[in-house]
Amino acid sequence: MEKTMSEIRKMRAVALLLGCLLLTGIFAGCGKKEETPANTVSVYYINKEETKITAVEKEPEGDTLSKQAEWGISQLKENPVELSLRSPISGFAINSWNVKDDQLVLDMSVEYKKLSPSSEVLVRAAIVRTMTQLEGISYVSVTVGGEALTDSLGNVVGPMTADLFIDNAGNEINAYEKTRLLLYFTNESGERLIGVQTKPVVYSSNISMEKLVVERLIAGPDAENEELYPVINPATKVLGVTVKDGTCYVNLDNGFLTQTYNVSAEVQIYSIVNSLVELSNINKVQIAVNGNTDMIFREKISLSNVFDRNLDLVYETEELQS
Repeated sequence: MEKTMSEIRKMRAVALLLGCLLLTGIFAGCGKKEETPANTVSVYYINKEETKITAVEKEPEGDTLSKQAEWGISQLKENPVELSLRSPISGFAINSWNVKDDQLVLDMSVEYKKLSPSSEVLVRAAIVRTMTQLEGISYVSVTVGGEALTDSLGNVVGPMTADLFIDNAGNEINAYEKTRLLLYFTNESGERLIGVQTKPVVYSSNISMEKLVVERLIAGPDAENEELYPVINPATKVLGVTVKDGTCYVNLDNGFLTQTYNVSAEVQIYSIVNSLVELSNINKVQIAVNGNTDMIFREKISLSNVFDRNLDLVYETEELQS
């Protein structure tokens, strides 16, 4: 490899931060406000099954932003009258909060870390979607015991907007699921593929499995697995992933053309192909860059081809225990 193992590990950490979330697979927007009836705020609660959040319309109280924020937090702490719903602030406490420069910062008690990944995402969704309706609050940040909050993949969770919890189609993200994926990364030489079953990944049910696979490949392997090396430039953006008649069409941006790691062109292509073909509904894969397939990838492989699984490149397949 051209890069040292230390450099690769550092790049893995960066890749994880740049990767999309699995737990989620969701895109930050620009902080637009909830559309609610005049003079009301949608206060979000979690259903008893912990599969979705539900809004209850209430009239806000307070003539200053500070008082309105205090009212909003108090509403989130209280269980609603609807027996099918519960407060999102349960099992942990809010140590402190403050509003500065249109951002609400909440510091949670350490018990927050005991929440399951799926419950934790719903808690954040309920809090953020409630509080960003208040005029003067566009973002919500969360710390735990004074330390930065990280998601189930270890990624730092930065300032959040309401749109963070809406998918591209504009649908609310409610249900969350858990799965394990068989992904193909590379070995130290960059010439072979190693298949590995991931640790359980929590993701939004509004994100397709195909897109989840591609985003996890871009994020790279788990940092603790030193035998695996990333294949795809972590700055690559997923423009679209669709499936028709057993063929998966993957559209990536120009970042895919940037050779960040010393891996062969075949490994780079078939990392995606082999990983996607592991899904039961996919038999073949075509890859485009900015919608264009009329190009020769790294002067070796025509993207006009529709690719089948290639097991000749696979060195081994291993399973990671949860």
